[in-house]
Amino acid sequence: MCTNLFRSIRQPERKMAAFGRISQVLLRSSLTQTRRQLSAAAGHGEQSGKTWKILTFVVALPGVGVCMLNTFLKEQHHSHEQPEFVPYTHLRIRSKRFPWGDGNKSLFHNPHVNPLPDGYEGHE
Repeated sequence: MCTNLFRSIRQPERKMAAFGRISQVLLRSSLTQTRRQLSAAAGHGEQSGKTWKILTFVVALPGVGVCMLNTFLKEQHHSHEQPEFVPYTHLRIRSKRFPWGDGNKSLFHNPHVNPLPDGYEGHE
C-alpha cells in the first residue's frame, strides 16, 4: 500500500518535469528565431532611422509651423467680447462652497470667461 501511495505522488512530478522540458525547448526555439530576425534587420535599422529623421525635419516640423501660423492668424480676426450673461437656473449651482479662496470661484476660474452665479466680475 505504501508503494502505491509513493507511485501516485511521483507521477505528477514526472508530468511536470516533462512539461518543463517541452516548454524550455519551445522557448529556446522561439528565442533563436527572434535573434535571427533581429540580426537580419540590423542593417535595415540605420536606413530607417535616417528616413524618419529626414521626414521629421521636412514634413513634421513645417507642418507644425503651418498649424501655428494658421491658429495665430485666425485668432487675430476673432472678437474677444464677453457673451451676454443670462442667469439660467440650472447653471452655476453652488450647493456647497469650494474649499479654496472665497468658496464661490472654481479652481481654474477665469473672470473673463467664467461668470459667477450673479454675473461676470466687475460688470454690475
